[in-house]
Amino acid sequence: MTDDHGRKIEYLRLSVTDLCNLRCIYCMSGDGVIKRSHSDILSIEELAEIARAAYALGIRKIRLTGGEPLVRRGILDLCRYIKAIDPEIELSMTTNGVLLDRMAAELKCAGVDRLNISLDSLDSDRYRAVTRLGELSDVMRGIDAAQRAGFTGTKLNCVLLGGINDREIHDFITLTRDTDICVRFIELMPIGVAADWPRERFISRSVVEAMLGGAQAERLDGVARIYRLPGHKGTVGLITPMSNSFCSTCNRVRVTADGKLKPCLHSSLELPLRGLSGDGLISAMSEGIKQKPSAHRLGEYPGGGDRCMNEIGG
Repeated sequence: MTDDHGRKIEYLRLSVTDLCNLRCIYCMSGDGVIKRSHSDILSIEELAEIARAAYALGIRKIRLTGGEPLVRRGILDLCRYIKAIDPEIELSMTTNGVLLDRMAAELKCAGVDRLNISLDSLDSDRYRAVTRLGELSDVMRGIDAAQRAGFTGTKLNCVLLGGINDREIHDFITLTRDTDICVRFIELMPIGVAADWPRERFISRSVVEAMLGGAQAERLDGVARIYRLPGHKGTVGLITPMSNSFCSTCNRVRVTADGKLKPCLHSSLELPLRGLSGDGLISAMSEGIKQKPSAHRLGEYPGGGDRCMNEIGG
């Protein structure tokens, strides 16, 4: 399946909930999420059918997102349903890691291939301030549990926040010295609650590159440019939607937890999928993919429409 700009679309980010057990300052307001009616959110069966339709359109990589996917009842069943479509589907998950300590082994058994763990600070007090509710120790136990469960290729996602966690960049880089893990620094995007933040909150990739000691980028991994420091077992990745747009090679679309296809994270365009099945669902997703815009315009106006990040499934 290709969009109208010739890009091959083979990656679906499927949001299973907009609920979360944290309240990260750049993701949602301090009041948290207005809880929707159960009927307003895609059922596990509907999510599985969307995954089947995506597979029929050539998508072979599915990432489960949220909110926090591990708070979604039935998440293990959904993982098994997706893997039953085709065991070769690359099934991954983005999680804050808080519940991994008790769920990592089950996720592995259910067919999840790889984890991305959101971690924006290595300092307990700062982590609590950024997440409003979280305890760093819970995430660190989750990371250990993922390793014990046999997960490899785990990525730690750190959103760069000027004046908040930018002094920890070196500490994150140091994590890659003795552990085969990828630390990925992500530029803050002006979406939702962060749309009106002052410019000093936005840190560009040049700040990180200056701290990499001249290390050369060795490859691209999706949207991340990967660096390896001499003697380090792990790698550092940079995801730069603001300072170096990767729209021309973007191969993904998103489905929100309430059943809207978003061809682009940063666009307000949303196409309803609920109530559709079979060929009708496949046709609607195909038409949505074709409407994927050629590029975002984040430098000109905030992206994502009126939704916060937890509602988009970014």
